[in-house]
Amino acid sequence: MEQDKMHLIHKIFNNETIRTVWDKNDEKYYISVVDIVGILSESENPRNYWKVLKYRLKREGNESVTNCNQLKLKSSDGKYYNTDVVDIEGMFRIIESIPSKNVEPVKQWLAHLGKERIDEIFDPSIATQRSLDLYRAKGYDEAWIAKRLKGMQDRKKLTDVWKDGGITESREYAILTNEIYKSWSGMTAKEYKQYKGLRKESLRDNMLDIEVTLADLGEIATREIAKSENPQGLNANMKVAKRGGKVANDARISYEQETKKSAISKENVLNYQYIDKLEQIENK
Repeated sequence: MEQDKMHLIHKIFNNETIRTVWDKNDEKYYISVVDIVGILSESENPRNYWKVLKYRLKREGNESVTNCNQLKLKSSDGKYYNTDVVDIEGMFRIIESIPSKNVEPVKQWLAHLGKERIDEIFDPSIATQRSLDLYRAKGYDEAWIAKRLKGMQDRKKLTDVWKDGGITESREYAILTNEIYKSWSGMTAKEYKQYKGLRKESLRDNMLDIEVTLADLGEIATREIAKSENPQGLNANMKVAKRGGKVANDARISYEQETKKSAISKENVLNYQYIDKLEQIENK
């Protein structure tokens, strides 16, 4: 499991925070075990409670413990620690081992969490609404949100075209995406994130309007060229991606000539900064 391919969500259960991660590749939720254990056990030290329970379950050969993964999740002190996570099915197995009056409410919460994804499969508009609500909660304005959602749709169309061209591995998608970015911004996606001072956050979610527009234009141009020429294999698609990025670069040059300002910015939409950086400034 690669955490940078996941989206971190804090689900709230009876005013308790349950750290929940959505894995786009596996299309399933992974849930912080210690958060659920804390609710069920009502222990003052849920980490220690889970440590003891985990040892016992391992001795018994419990598969849910064997299948535990670890992700770095943000703790209440603002720092990130390796935390055991399991999927919904695994969590059901674990909670059966904890006697608690909260077992049934937690089971219902987990069932609803699983139902959300099932509902989205049959009605994709639910997923769209969820994205809308999430962006609004973060403070994005409506114009930016509309542009971002359209970009997601365009991105899906591009990856479908790449699949037709024999692109199947996530590494290849990343290579092609970087070709587009380099052609119009002069940076790979990773370099662009570093330029903006980002870590795990989504680059697209932290672009300003003009940057989102150029990123979308590069991908749309790449898609349309590929649809017309049907390139096969990574090398052929890289050449097309570079050409698609050049279309966006031409637009960038025109924009900068007319506005007398750079289209590439270190800023992000919500002016986000890391807590530790702020603390360093305050200490000085």
